[in-house]
Amino acid sequence: MMHDFLATHRSELIARCRAKVALRSSAGKAERELQHGVSVFIEQLIAILRAELSAAHAREHDAGVPGDIGTSATLHGRELMLNGYTVDEVVHDYGDLCQAISELACEQGVEIHVDEFRILNRCLDDAIAYAVTEHGYQHDLTIATEHEGTLNLRLGYLAHELRNQLCTATLALSIIKQGNVGVSGATGKALERALLGLGSLIDRSLAEARVSVGTPVHRTLLPLAEFIYEARIVASLNAASHGSRLVVAQVAPTLAIHADRDLLLAAVGNLLQNAFKFSPSGGKVTLTAHAVADRILIEVQDQCGGLPQGATEHMFSPYTQMGGDRTGLGLGLSIARRSIEANNGILRVHDLPGSGCVFTIDLPRHRIARPPAKPA
Repeated sequence: MMHDFLATHRSELIARCRAKVALRSSAGKAERELQHGVSVFIEQLIAILRAELSAAHAREHDAGVPGDIGTSATLHGRELMLNGYTVDEVVHDYGDLCQAISELACEQGVEIHVDEFRILNRCLDDAIAYAVTEHGYQHDLTIATEHEGTLNLRLGYLAHELRNQLCTATLALSIIKQGNVGVSGATGKALERALLGLGSLIDRSLAEARVSVGTPVHRTLLPLAEFIYEARIVASLNAASHGSRLVVAQVAPTLAIHADRDLLLAAVGNLLQNAFKFSPSGGKVTLTAHAVADRILIEVQDQCGGLPQGATEHMFSPYTQMGGDRTGLGLGLSIARRSIEANNGILRVHDLPGSGCVFTIDLPRHRIARPPAKPA
């Protein structure tokens, strides 16, 4: 009888299943038997075989999956998910037992009745269905939980930074209203910086939202000179508030880019704001745009003093902050890169040790007709 065979060779069958798992998986996965794994299934299978081969249970076996098999298989599917197994491995985990039984029976010369194999296959089928269903549910639940945690973290950081800037602006305004200081003084500059910071946080959040949710990118042909001029107007306010010098090189009038204006302008703004933030007071930030072969290169060079060792490898990751100034969310470079990639571009950084660094936006080159000369 199969139930006697399973009871006699229980340890050998478990060892064989474990060896089969080890051949497919990383070493750590097969080191221990899971609480609701093959050993529990064998015990339940033995009990079912003994019961269903009796005349009383033979008429009842089609009533549905035995409760113990369904419950333990559900728990086993959850265990496999939590231990890093894929859904394919869930199926293989039960298939291994069927293969181990067949192999050992052949080696021992034990004949297994067709009805017993039918019961085995039905129990395996039911167990796989329950385990796979639970594995999928736990997988989806894990992803949803991680997504919710990430979203809450981002909202928390954003709310914290917005509150800080708003408190600064409110305090500066209250001091100015008392009439003891002028708008053009240091308190007025603090108010200006706070308002610019609020605007920057909102712009970054909108850019990230557009990229994250897959909002369609509306690309148009933009004259490069006009685009850089617009970026300079916005950046000049930030430069003044940080005490930095902004130098913008002249751009050839026939060069153009095919891009989403708002996304790309936000990306350039993020790079310029970072440059002002990490350059010393009175430092120079340079914005250039030129063509190299079939590419347009928009470059922002700062005087941050150079990047820390290994910084270029992970500085574009979300929530990464490199310098001593920890204001902000650490999202600017991550958002900028995603916005540029949405415009078929590339963002890279080149370190200038002891001096600063250069961020380069690499975009496809386009041309426009040279505008007519203005009358003297």
